[in-house]
Amino acid sequence: MRSLIQGRKILGGHVVNYRMLSIDELDKVRSAMLAKMQKLDGRIVEYRELTKPIPPSDAIGRVSRMDAINNKSVNEAALRQAEKLRAGLDRAMTRLDEKHFGLCTRCGQQIPIGRILLMPGAMRCVRCAG
Repeated sequence: MRSLIQGRKILGGHVVNYRMLSIDELDKVRSAMLAKMQKLDGRIVEYRELTKPIPPSDAIGRVSRMDAINNKSVNEAALRQAEKLRAGLDRAMTRLDEKHFGLCTRCGQQIPIGRILLMPGAMRCVRCAG
């Protein structure tokens, strides 16, 4: 059983010390990811339904049709964003059991567990992400 394992990584010519996530932390992250994935899946289904074309045979007024077209564009953007987030969670889930999960891909420092729980797909620490 892995608890807190420490190690070193050479990044950009510098030795960086890091701490791997504990089993409990990994379980929390996995649970958060699964919950977010399930929520996103529901939203994606909803957005796909909302972005279906409006058949010209539907008798709605010109203004209502313009509103429907505008709403469809907004929902399409929301659908793309939800699918992007879902893909990021899929990638994070595959990396979850890797040795360096939870380390910033840019600086190599530990990403705080709070950030990982809030944004499970985050691959960079706050400093490097901005």
